[in-house]
Amino acid sequence: MSRRSGILEFAVLGLLRESPMHGYELRKRLNTSLGVFRAFSYGTLYPCLKTLVANGWLIEEPGNTAEDALAAPLAGRRAKIVYRLTAEGKEHFEELLSQTGPDAYEDEHFAARFAFFGQTSRDVRMRVLEGRRSRLEERLEKMRASLARTRERLDDYTLELQRHGMESVEREVRWLNELIESERAGRDLQGPVSGGSAQQNTTNGAPGVLPRSGDTLRPDSPDDTAT
Repeated sequence: MSRRSGILEFAVLGLLRESPMHGYELRKRLNTSLGVFRAFSYGTLYPCLKTLVANGWLIEEPGNTAEDALAAPLAGRRAKIVYRLTAEGKEHFEELLSQTGPDAYEDEHFAARFAFFGQTSRDVRMRVLEGRRSRLEERLEKMRASLARTRERLDDYTLELQRHGMESVEREVRWLNELIESERAGRDLQGPVSGGSAQQNTTNGAPGVLPRSGDTLRPDSPDDTAT
């Protein structure tokens, strides 16, 4: 499984743990409310959903509202499918939530994990936050060393770009320090962490936002439509 598909599957399971959804609603939540991914097509989402169904983690059900039942025939389309998390899917998601390996510290994987911190135990949150901070401190050290070696050979604009990158990492480290301090003091963030509240950008490193410094997931074609 690729890192991208693994993050998407994790996020889908997490959202469906909250409530069953149509594919359209899932895509909307992933792209706008959750804020973990750049926009992607139904051509990316539906293969993921099919895999999760095949694994026994989701089941497909026909739309259960009168609007769903009437809209499809009138439009010449199939009735909407609702995706629901199974007991096995919930167990698998909880297993994923408990993992604190190196992948959990990477840019977008960390963002997905953070979006569901409200469903994560405090000790796991601490390990993920501390691992992320350690990873960024290592990155910052390498950036400083690289800048020291190449400073004299860089033009002003390239130098400013590198400084901007370093400042972004430094801000996130400060943000992580605040979160870790709050966790150690037994304080939770105010308001829900997952779902609608998780859509903020992360480039400013402020508390309560999701880091997306890597932006490694690329959008599929905006012309793609649901199948």
